[in-house]
Amino acid sequence: MIADKSRFIPRVCYEIFVRSFCDSNGDGIGDLNGITSKLDYLADLGIEAIWLTPIHPSPSYHKYDVTDYYAIEPEFGTMDDFKKLLASARDRGIEIYLDLIINHTSTLHPWFSEARKNTANAYREFYWWMTPTQIEALGISERETSDDSQVVYPWHENPEDLEKYYGLFYKGMPDLNYHSQALREELEKIIRFWLVDVGVDGFRLDAARHVYPEWEKHLSVEFWQYFSKLVQDIKPGAFTVGEVWAETEEVAPYFRYLDATFHFDLSFALQRMLIGEKDEDIVEKLQSSYAVFEKYNPLFVDAIMLTNHDQDRIASVTGNHKEKIKMAASILLTLPGQPYIYYGEEIGMLGTKPDPYIREPFIWSDDLESSGNTNWIDAQFSKKETVVPLSVQMEDPDSVYNHYKTLINLRKSEPALSQIFAPNLHRVCLQDDQMLSYFRPHVDKSLVIIHNLSSYDKPILMPDDKADFKHILFSTDPQHSGMLQTMQLAPHCSLILASHS
Repeated sequence: MIADKSRFIPRVCYEIFVRSFCDSNGDGIGDLNGITSKLDYLADLGIEAIWLTPIHPSPSYHKYDVTDYYAIEPEFGTMDDFKKLLASARDRGIEIYLDLIINHTSTLHPWFSEARKNTANAYREFYWWMTPTQIEALGISERETSDDSQVVYPWHENPEDLEKYYGLFYKGMPDLNYHSQALREELEKIIRFWLVDVGVDGFRLDAARHVYPEWEKHLSVEFWQYFSKLVQDIKPGAFTVGEVWAETEEVAPYFRYLDATFHFDLSFALQRMLIGEKDEDIVEKLQSSYAVFEKYNPLFVDAIMLTNHDQDRIASVTGNHKEKIKMAASILLTLPGQPYIYYGEEIGMLGTKPDPYIREPFIWSDDLESSGNTNWIDAQFSKKETVVPLSVQMEDPDSVYNHYKTLINLRKSEPALSQIFAPNLHRVCLQDDQMLSYFRPHVDKSLVIIHNLSSYDKPILMPDDKADFKHILFSTDPQHSGMLQTMQLAPHCSLILASHS
């Protein structure tokens, strides 16, 4: 199901962990009305689409174990609140993507409550069940951990049951079995409800490569053909972005049916580059991945990010080094693709695992009582002592926030940067592996981007064929403005150059 190139694809997206973003009613928990109250902020920042982490009823704080696919978690608000959010976002040209969790449910979901009663129950086929003998015969009693699941023993006991159920991520999250036609009919109802009855613009698809378990792994890509046809038949143009936490060769086939997938390889390469202050042939690696993606869909959308709700925050990865935090944004927002900004990255929020501490409250202001700040968790990393509140950063031209805002607006205004399909990216060799530089060609105005990854001043040894790129569109090095005159770049600084204004 190849994307319709005529459809507008949001150029800058924003991930919100709902519980932590903005509290509208003073209970300390982020909610839908809180997000609605901050839409003007997001629109002003330049955001065009929001991915909301799960909003369905769930027993966990993160809501990735659903108990009702048709309802809103009461802590977050009501269905009317959600519809108000959708309408308000649409008024501002912002799309809303719902995090759809169809790999598994909660053990408290009515389907599983029925399925676990006995082998004859009609809902038994909605999940994976085997006896220990069957599990041993297939050699699937244990697995190697992966980036997206640390579970070694994915089969779990159901009291007084001869069979075990399969739950890849946690015993409280039993995997769904899409060999069941009845389950597929339920899925179609869920998709239709959210796309048509409620009106979301698309889905972020959790654990896309695990829809079928590892011993039937080959069926997972095929499933998304079925899913995407459903989506496009129900609401043509609805957007799909998949979480396929794997390397390029495994990710690429999913582009045959999904509009976009997240580029985890790039995320980790950027992190290594920022830590090691050395280019990892990032341009060549991206070009190679594009060539593989194109084989499956020439209109693929590369969903790029620094980090997300499952990874240590980029500000912590860089050691809370302000210039590196800015440079991380400079690299992300000048590469091809559809960037996703994890809430709080634009103010330099901190956090390392365990997971709750990479999902701490957004710091709107230092007035913790009345600003919309949530307090569902006692923050260990992102506190007003370590992260400058947004309200203060807005008044500081040199802040991380204003850096993000400037770059996002530049990305949207320069066609060479905002191109989504057919990524335009070429290496510019500056003869120094601590200098990252690339060319973004465009028929109207091409750009050269340069980043000094190192802690030292570096000479800019521009190749002859790029010598006329001297007009400065953007610089984090205060010695550069207007025209490029000093062929040197300060530590952890970035330049965007054009051959004309």
